[in-house]
Amino acid sequence: MKRILSGHGLIILLLGLMVFGVFEVNAEEKPRLAILPFFIEREAFCPVCRTVFQRGEVLPGAQNTMTRLLYQKIEAKGIFKVIPLEKVEEAFSNREKRMFEERPKSSSIELGKELGSDFVSIGFVFRFEERIGSSVGVDRPASVGFDLHLIRLKDGVEVWRGRMDETQRPLSENLFKIGSFFRRKAHWLTAEELASVGMDEALRRLPGAKELQE
Repeated sequence: MKRILSGHGLIILLLGLMVFGVFEVNAEEKPRLAILPFFIEREAFCPVCRTVFQRGEVLPGAQNTMTRLLYQKIEAKGIFKVIPLEKVEEAFSNREKRMFEERPKSSSIELGKELGSDFVSIGFVFRFEERIGSSVGVDRPASVGFDLHLIRLKDGVEVWRGRMDETQRPLSENLFKIGSFFRRKAHWLTAEELASVGMDEALRRLPGAKELQE
């Protein structure tokens, strides 16, 4: 014998379906983002915006570290539907790297469109130098320089930029940066830890999905 829902039960069921539907629509409305692997930049300026950076050593594997950090942090913010790195890297590997060296912005836009993305992130590493020493004392502190650009594909407009160009300093050298000192855990960081903190600070200024699409 079929059970007929009461008035209250039917209302609850309908509300549940409506809420579930809203969540599904909202999830689908998230813009898609392709995060390209970071490029190692040998010049002293960014090839996209021409900002000058201090050049330095880039440790082997730094590109992968930076790309992984950015992917994790962007995904955690929940603004975008991030295209899996494996899919982006596969598409990237099928293109000539020379094209990205000569025309990084336009080549990245073309790749993003090929992936069906709404936005593409382009990153450059200028410096990724590991500390020499430990968390309590160093002979040489970690030093990191990177630049990030977020491009909207429908019109090719740069909608956000983040950067870091820093060598960690002790608090005694600049008492005005006490907040920055404690955000850096009040000890000497590794290059990856320093890059992670700098990326967090840059991403705090990343607008929401609505602002990025206007």
